[in-house]
Amino acid sequence: MNELQYPLHNVLEARARLGEGPIWDSTHNFLYWVDVYNHRVHQFHPATGKNSFFDVGDVVGAIATAGADRLIMALRDHLAFLNTQTGVVTRSLEIEGNLPNNRFNDGKCDSQGRFWFGSMSSLEKPHASLYRYDNNGSLHVMETGLTVSNGLGWSPDEKTFYLTDSPHHKIYAYDFNSVTGNISNRRICVDLTNESFYPDGLTIDSEGNIWSAMWDGWCVIRFNPKGEEILRIKLPVQLPTSCTFGGKDLQTLYITTASVGLSQAEIEKSFSSGDLFALQTDVTGLPTYGFQELWKSSGN
Repeated sequence: MNELQYPLHNVLEARARLGEGPIWDSTHNFLYWVDVYNHRVHQFHPATGKNSFFDVGDVVGAIATAGADRLIMALRDHLAFLNTQTGVVTRSLEIEGNLPNNRFNDGKCDSQGRFWFGSMSSLEKPHASLYRYDNNGSLHVMETGLTVSNGLGWSPDEKTFYLTDSPHHKIYAYDFNSVTGNISNRRICVDLTNESFYPDGLTIDSEGNIWSAMWDGWCVIRFNPKGEEILRIKLPVQLPTSCTFGGKDLQTLYITTASVGLSQAEIEKSFSSGDLFALQTDVTGLPTYGFQELWKSSGN
């Protein structure tokens, strides 16, 4: 295991309750991220250090761009759209309304502009699922029986899809058909069963390596496609939640973190919990894709 430290910077003292879901907007050169329980979608501008946010009025688990000045969001039990010029939220589709203890969690778009997002439930009742929302407005259940559908992404050749089930300490790999959007042949890629921490959000670099934020682990770990640990990045916070590559060269790793549930003693040890970090690397990330709508939505 290599513990080489890239330059790490605390770029925003956000003190978020549950920072999550970072995505890089290459059109505007800024970072979107969410604070799940504070119901906020943030815009962070690295060039100026300025951060602003939209209050979307509900738990927000995942976001993706959806055309100019528009985001698609996975709220507690709905898909919705946010107009980033007006701040108006338009709800689109209710999902899992019959499961009041569930909420939507992580998500992102594939290269075909389809929005993938999952839900989270309890260990006792693993009723969480993974969904694919297509460009034509159709919804597909892609996986069931999950506890916390989390960290997802695709290999550079788009032949492999990755999905995390955090409480089970595993990152799964599936065969992926980029044309049909189908997944198959689930197997374990990363098994952290013997660790005390949990894999959370992830991103993939251009070499096909997996960068996974470790909840309760004070680190981000880089795995090769075989699931072998090749790099561990130590962080000054206990609860890293997710990461994505950004910057004009896609070589800056942005890392979101959380403070929710920490005791006063833990916060004193992890004072920057909830802040946004940036790590300058020597590898390049993959582009962030947005939702490409092919049908006329009622929301704008």
